[in-house]
Amino acid sequence: MADARASERRWSSGQPKGRLDGIPIAHKDAFDTAGIRTTWNSRILQENVPAEDAVAVRNLAEAGTVLMGKLATYEFGLGGPSFDLPWPPPRNPWNLNYSPAGSSSGTAVAIAAGFILGGTGSDTSGSIRGPASVCGISGIKPTYGLIDGRGILPLSFTLDHAGPMAWTAEDCAFLLQAMVAHGSNEPGRMESAVADFTSGIDGGIKGLRIGVVRHFHEVDAPVSVATRTGIEEGLDVLRELGANITDVSLSPLSDYHACCTLICFAEGYAVHKPWLTTRYYEYSEFFRDRVALGALITGDQYVDALRRQRELCLEMAAAMSDVDILVTTSQATEAIPFEAVQKWSTWENVSFNIPFNVTGYPAISVCSGFGDLGLPVSIQLVAKPYCEPLLLRTAHAFERATSWRRKRPPSFGGKELPRSE
Repeated sequence: MADARASERRWSSGQPKGRLDGIPIAHKDAFDTAGIRTTWNSRILQENVPAEDAVAVRNLAEAGTVLMGKLATYEFGLGGPSFDLPWPPPRNPWNLNYSPAGSSSGTAVAIAAGFILGGTGSDTSGSIRGPASVCGISGIKPTYGLIDGRGILPLSFTLDHAGPMAWTAEDCAFLLQAMVAHGSNEPGRMESAVADFTSGIDGGIKGLRIGVVRHFHEVDAPVSVATRTGIEEGLDVLRELGANITDVSLSPLSDYHACCTLICFAEGYAVHKPWLTTRYYEYSEFFRDRVALGALITGDQYVDALRRQRELCLEMAAAMSDVDILVTTSQATEAIPFEAVQKWSTWENVSFNIPFNVTGYPAISVCSGFGDLGLPVSIQLVAKPYCEPLLLRTAHAFERATSWRRKRPPSFGGKELPRSE
């Protein structure tokens, strides 16, 4: 309330800090918040109170945002919707019996339900874009290293990304601008000048070259009817907006999945080994059984995965040499019931999000329609590294050309919002 009153005074005096001054947000409980518990939804860190804010948290606070609280997550980003932890998993606001996916579950739920206007997420293998997809919001995983990760306990040093989530791509752009601030100073990550993510967002996409990775969602992992319809109708919208559409081929999803899984589990086990050997049963069943498998990954397998990652990055760069944006989906289906979530799904089901964690390319999930049960589906748009302004402009143009941003979940009474011009 003190932060809100301070913002009110700045607006009243004509001296706001910017567009985000006074905007209510919340942080995934993976981001350190000074004086406020940061638990990663785990007993291991149940009483952890950081002394300092994560860099992204500090940057958003300096932009004048008002912190509403911390948001539930899968335990340490990998645990699944666990019911054996002190806190229950969040529920999908479109149907409370369905999963909101993970791991940035709480952020997606809070935005879709209208509790906050925006929030933070982290993404190692789809943890921003998966929840954004099944909760019907927008979520962007920026270029690897664009947002400083200090103050976010890692799951995988090689694959972790942080990013904003909001109801629209335009709101994501405003949040991303604040989160990036002066660029990343993390060791081993590229320093880059801070781009302007918002000024050209209304520029349209006439003449844009869009490549569709059709084999991802038609051959490698066939998607639901609603998801397929959302992709095809979404491509029609992009054509009508002036984009040129072609097909693009990449390595099979299974190649990216194997590469990511080896790297993620090896690095995740390395991070958690001290606790796994002394506090194993304090973890949830989902997390401990999953991450413990990292102990079985050998050094040569890990190195081979890193080599394969480099090959896939080079392939991606070549495939995008003649296109500006790639299109696929974020999730194969609409949300699924909680009882359908399996412990080993991270091994068994290939992911549409993982290719862009492996390569570090920026990717955003936006709503592209609804299935027969009224649950959201999505398309995923991908740009070249550090081309977030173009990516956000494309997503914004798509959202403005469709009506999906007007439909809210039952917590809003199931009514459509008026169209804003």
